[in-house]
Amino acid sequence: MKDNRKGYYVGDVRPSQLIYTYGVGSIIDLPHISTMILGLDHWDTHDVQELHEERLLASVQKVLGRQVKQLLTPPLSGDTSRPRGDIQHGVPVVPFPRYMRCTLCNRLAPVEQFDWEPDRRRPERSRYVHKNCSKKREGPGPMVIPARFMIACEAGHLDDFPWYDFLHGERACNAELYLEERGATGETTDIWVKCMTCQANRQLLEAFTSKEDEKKRAYTPVCRGRRPHLWDYEKKGCRLEAKPILLSASNSWFPLVLSALSLPKPVLGLDELIEQHWEDWQLVTEQGHIRVFRGRYTLYYADYSDEEIWQAIQKRRGDTVEEREITIADLKVPEWEVLSHPESAPEGPDFKIRQASEFPEEYREQIEKVVLIERLKEVRALTGFTRLESLSDYAEDEKIPRDHIAPISRKPTTWVPASEVRGEGIFIQFNEEAIQRWLERDAVRKHEAHFFGLHTQWRKRRGLPEPEENFPGLSYVLLHTLSHALMRQLTLECGYAAASIRERIYAGAPDGTSMAGILLYTAASDSEGTLGGLVSLGENLEYYLYSALEEMGYCASDPLCAEQIDRSRADERTVHGAACHACLFAPETSCERGNRYLDRSVLVPTITRDDLAFFKQRSQ
Repeated sequence: MKDNRKGYYVGDVRPSQLIYTYGVGSIIDLPHISTMILGLDHWDTHDVQELHEERLLASVQKVLGRQVKQLLTPPLSGDTSRPRGDIQHGVPVVPFPRYMRCTLCNRLAPVEQFDWEPDRRRPERSRYVHKNCSKKREGPGPMVIPARFMIACEAGHLDDFPWYDFLHGERACNAELYLEERGATGETTDIWVKCMTCQANRQLLEAFTSKEDEKKRAYTPVCRGRRPHLWDYEKKGCRLEAKPILLSASNSWFPLVLSALSLPKPVLGLDELIEQHWEDWQLVTEQGHIRVFRGRYTLYYADYSDEEIWQAIQKRRGDTVEEREITIADLKVPEWEVLSHPESAPEGPDFKIRQASEFPEEYREQIEKVVLIERLKEVRALTGFTRLESLSDYAEDEKIPRDHIAPISRKPTTWVPASEVRGEGIFIQFNEEAIQRWLERDAVRKHEAHFFGLHTQWRKRRGLPEPEENFPGLSYVLLHTLSHALMRQLTLECGYAAASIRERIYAGAPDGTSMAGILLYTAASDSEGTLGGLVSLGENLEYYLYSALEEMGYCASDPLCAEQIDRSRADERTVHGAACHACLFAPETSCERGNRYLDRSVLVPTITRDDLAFFKQRSQ
């Protein structure tokens, strides 16, 4: 990363972190400063690599428009042999929040009023200092740190806390502001804003109140539509109420990420070969040039004449994006077709699967197939972000309200940042007839209606349109719950961290494709996810499946956990049954539904319900 205005190198992040953790518009809180990742308009794309994943690109085009042509990796840091402070490439950042506070005199002012002290050898030590501090005795000056209060709105706007307006309102004053902490707790009750010019002062607590205390709120900030990652303000303005948030608040940035497993094509015809090597073939302007280019791929095009290749190039050049059928119906359908037929699945450098030699005999009625994925690659692309609220509750991307998603560039972008990660996994295909028989039970039908009520009430509470839509069904709850149970059990055995294993649930598609399966896989940015630990456990899945189900019968929080499904309708705040942090909840990066739609009682009997279990109890 580099400060875009100063040109100094200030730190390192992994490419995958620029998608999920520190993407465009997010704040990276460094030891001495905090910085914001700028929009794509400011990125240098000279030192990047293009990722070819047609299915994912088509989905991105559906969300951002057909002008998007590429999935590009984030830029690298450049020549690391030079002093790190001299590196000119990387992801551009700017200091944010712009207001800083002196650690000695408590002066509160914009960052332009302080001095930048870069450390070229140890960039993490770079900082701002207050050289004109009134309390400084000697030395370069005390360090200044970011003011940890900001304001944000649901439209994705973010701004500095309006310190002047909070203290003075419309009254004119040549203010010299100070931020004093009159206690050791760091709470807003102990923080006061003071003006040394007019001696006005005000307790910061007056801007931080809960919704229940709305009538008591003394100050309500107004959103100005600021988009600091784009260096501009929303042209149409913003009419939403701004809410004060902290610098390190987890709700200050939620990425909107699309991902797809990279699947090799079974047989490459001429059209597919041209598409695969289009980066070179697009430079060919006449048939006579083909002989020069085909020398690079002699083995690929040995069976084709120059005329056939030229016709294929002309066809590809005329096959514009506007003429292609771009659909976002479901990225999982092609994956399901390959994973559920391992005997005919193509093999490639980043994809290799086989059916497990050992089958869980005890669960033959419920499980149809276990597939071991020795190699896989997942490609992820960032298309936008939100603030204050996550949009993970929307099942289909076309349902997402676009006015709540902040753009990642000023103009319609022609590329989006993407990353690829490699790993391994276990795929379990379930007997769909067995699931259907289970869904037809009277108790299960009533339970599904109860879950649908929770789903509807939860969406109403959040003000989502059409609250009855996007209910995944109780079959999804079943598969999702078993996925979490297995993840917890496998992490105890394989040595991977809990956040290193991710899930992908296949439980039907919008186009009507029938699916019932779960994929547990590692997708790490380093080599840890390809060591074979997960695949080796898949050879003896029956043992781990039994252990996981046995653990689900009881929870350390019982009976409160088991009774959660009966209480959840009353508070309308959850969309899960018997599930909690002690038994089922997984890290945020592992779960595709934010730890919703989980219930132990659909797997095995619990202390409150024994009529919903899909799996039979093992006879003693």
